Amino acid sequence: GIMSNNAKIYLSKQGMKELKKKISALENNQKKYEAQLRKGEMRDDSLARSEVVARIEGLRADIAEKKYQIKNAKVLPASHGTRIKVALGSFVELIDRATGRMMRYQVVESIEADPSEGKISAESPLGRSLIGRKVDEDVSWTAGLNSMQMQLVRIG
Repeated sequence: GIMSNNAKIYLSKQGMKELKKKISALENNQKKYEAQLRKGEMRDDSLARSEVVARIEGLRADIAEKKYQIKNAKVLPASHGTRIKVALGSFVELIDRATGRMMRYQVVESIEADPSEGKISAESPLGRSLIGRKVDEDVSWTAGLNSMQMQLVRIG
């Protein structure tokens, strides 16, 4: 499917290479099928012909989507993305190691905050303790009288 324009795709250098390799493999396939069509040895067999046309269409869509991904991808530093830090707009997943409970939030501007929707303000105690954190770090904050501690497991 086509992704929404604000969907950031993060790829490692390796992932970027793989994607480019896939594209050229797909493009070679497409050329092969198009050559088959041009040769015309299939013109009498309309079923095979429409099958080849359908394959070409599928390849084209696949190539277009992968090129779109490359165009919109951000290449990650080599350290497997752990260098990505929580920032405004980040989606975060936290796990409470004591209970195993998983929580998912998005860190937003305070005007957009809506805890019932999982949107927490960057100004809130939790928001403040999340900004700048990396995956696998512990995050602690105080909620009322309780001191909470969770592990940051994912940043999206």
